[in-house]
Amino acid sequence: MAELAVDKQATVLLMPVGARRELMNLEDDVWTKVNIEFYRDAQDGVFKVLE
Repeated sequence: MAELAVDKQATVLLMPVGARRELMNLEDDVWTKVNIEFYRDAQDGVFKVLE
């Protein structure tokens, strides 16, 4: 999903903290093109979107 977002010109991804292990398999060039923000629950996710 992160690679698709980068292909679509995304610069920030909001991901659940539980997905961080899966993100370790990302290629280095994807890590340099996107800023990944993690949230722990729905309330935290909404707060980060509004930030």
